Amino acid sequence: MFNYYRKELDWGGRKLVLETGKIARQADGAVMVSYGETIVLCTAVGVKGAKPGQDFFPLTVNYQEKAFAVGRIPGGFFKREGRPSEMEVLKSRLIDRPIRPLFPEGFRNEVQLIATVLSYDNENDPDIVAIIGCSAALTLSGIPFFGPVGAARVGYKDGQYILNPATDQMGSSELDLVVAGTSEGVLMVESEANELSEEVMLGAVTFGHQAFQTVIHAIIELAEHTAREPWPLPEVSEEEQALKARVDALGRAGLAEAYQEKQKQVRYEKVAAAKKAAATALAEEGLDADKAKGLFKDLEADIVRNAILDTGLRIDGRDTRTVRPILAEVGILPRAHGSALFTRGETQAFCVATLGTGQDEQIVDSLLGEYRERFMLHYNFPPYSVGEAGRLGSPGRREIGHGKLAWRAVHPLLPEKEKFPYTLRVVSEITESNGSSSMATVCGSSLALMDAGVPLKRPVAGIAMGLIKEDKGFAVLSDILGDEDHLGDMDFKVAGTEQGVTSLQMDIKITSITPDIMKIALEQARDGRLHILGEMSKALTGHRHDVATTAPRITTMNVPKEKIREVIGTGGKVIREIVEQTKCKIDIDDDGTITIASSDTEAAQRAIDWIRGIVAEPEIGVIYIGKVVKTADFGAFVNFLGSRDGLVHISELAQGRVGKTTDVVNVGDSVKVKVIGFDERGKVKLSMRVVDQATGADITEQVGARPPRGERPERGDRPEREDRGDRRDRRRDRGEPAPVMEGSEQPPIND
Repeated sequence: MFNYYRKELDWGGRKLVLETGKIARQADGAVMVSYGETIVLCTAVGVKGAKPGQDFFPLTVNYQEKAFAVGRIPGGFFKREGRPSEMEVLKSRLIDRPIRPLFPEGFRNEVQLIATVLSYDNENDPDIVAIIGCSAALTLSGIPFFGPVGAARVGYKDGQYILNPATDQMGSSELDLVVAGTSEGVLMVESEANELSEEVMLGAVTFGHQAFQTVIHAIIELAEHTAREPWPLPEVSEEEQALKARVDALGRAGLAEAYQEKQKQVRYEKVAAAKKAAATALAEEGLDADKAKGLFKDLEADIVRNAILDTGLRIDGRDTRTVRPILAEVGILPRAHGSALFTRGETQAFCVATLGTGQDEQIVDSLLGEYRERFMLHYNFPPYSVGEAGRLGSPGRREIGHGKLAWRAVHPLLPEKEKFPYTLRVVSEITESNGSSSMATVCGSSLALMDAGVPLKRPVAGIAMGLIKEDKGFAVLSDILGDEDHLGDMDFKVAGTEQGVTSLQMDIKITSITPDIMKIALEQARDGRLHILGEMSKALTGHRHDVATTAPRITTMNVPKEKIREVIGTGGKVIREIVEQTKCKIDIDDDGTITIASSDTEAAQRAIDWIRGIVAEPEIGVIYIGKVVKTADFGAFVNFLGSRDGLVHISELAQGRVGKTTDVVNVGDSVKVKVIGFDERGKVKLSMRVVDQATGADITEQVGARPPRGERPERGDRPEREDRGDRRDRRRDRGEPAPVMEGSEQPPIND
């Protein structure tokens, strides 16, 4: 019934298994890949023909995580998976990037790849498994594909590279790098690093490339047994060859002249005019101008690429290493907590930083479970940034991907939450774009955070590198323009500090590049990054010493775990009252950490004092301010420490004899009391008599002041008292009658 085939290998200390022929048999290619107990089903389907007039390759990659993979039911009202999460979008891009360059030129058939996570063991990330599975599914499908592709994750700890580190190992790793490519070379790199050197980063890429060669061999062996008949490769007809020759003849001179213009908008106008003139000439000759659209792009690439290789000069007149002019400004917005405007040539990012509290943290629901994210970086690319009018909607894959790249670059430099307990959000509005707006976002975000008073370890900057590679040679380009990105062979983005790399992303549009080219690109990127950091320092050399006046002030305090219940109160009554009275934001963690946030310093201090009063224990000899809550014949009850009450005995209300409690205090009076002891039940005994009610000073040592009840000497330390009989004899000698106790029925004793 099934034409089942299985390939198993030991990889990185765990079993990698590829299976086909049993599930999803109607897809052109279907492979189920398992690594540990993580299982991903990958399918590939291609349409047999291309749509008429289609001038691009419609490849769609969908990565989807199912909640049942970890034995959970999705949250929300509908209880089913909905729109792709940010993580699913990022992993879809991760699969797309190394696979897209390997389809033949001129192939326009629609292809869809779907990777479905069926099981997740909380140790082996499904993204590497999904890349391998989609590569294998395409290799088996018969769809024209110059693969297969392998992939690996690389960690780095104690000077050693780690192949496919488990989830718990990543917490202590200095590097999280994903590399993918063919047997010939690397096609894609995505990473976050803890300021590692260029040599370590290049070594990680090489290590990962060598490590997945066994996976590529396994996919080839799988294909030898189960692959479908290959589709015919697209052929260039004589008619297309003739059209290409006419496009070259009619358009080359005008396009070459247009690309002499250094200003982007003027250049675009001249390029459009040259194309229109050539298209008109084609139509007059009876040729199909619509079919020539893709040929014009090929002609543009040939003109630009060869000009760079022949002259060493680029479209805007720079050499291959020069970075465009930079202007960095901070403190642009008066009410924002931090803001920066970073301009590099015709690329500009307006970055704004906002400081929030723990209540502002993003709650993320993923296969790993629910967790909170305290740093968010949102990238927006409005159509006006490139001089166009277009639809505004929710962020697309490009916006999410560019924002995450900048997030990875800045994240390793953030202070620990214990030292800076703020939630951080940066919004990058791209107001102009002509090359590497994501790296402009890195620079602008770094400046905006420092302007907000966030103590970054060091400023961070980024630069985008390009590559022109032909048979006659190659050129690595620093700080590429948009046209150089579109018409070049590589988009190589490097971000970091003066001490090392924090993020590296590479996408190759050709079959692969050599380690030598990568080494040159990394070295050239380091020079460019240091130059950009120098320009940024003209605006701000380090973080502000304090957060903005408009930002909340956050104070962190720790209370014993057993006191949390008292701070919260029954049904949250106490904490709600504190928030309502002080208008502060208060977060309480299970470990007893409490953060109080408010832009009003006095209000924050009231909340702090209130909480301290709840959790504090009364100390003997300490004077407190309290309120009388009840009076009795024998004294007054005073609330003096949060919700804690104590008794001021009538004898401790004031100096001298007190007839009635209400002669001295009444309910609601504010009084100053001193703790003088505890009774046998642990109740607090207080004294007002030994405290100056006007100043709060302790007057115990004043002359004539009787020691309070709680501070009287022990019986054995007191002076020896006279015998009762001696006192009676003395009264009798003076002729005095014996005293009568009030309320006593005993008659006086007369000798």
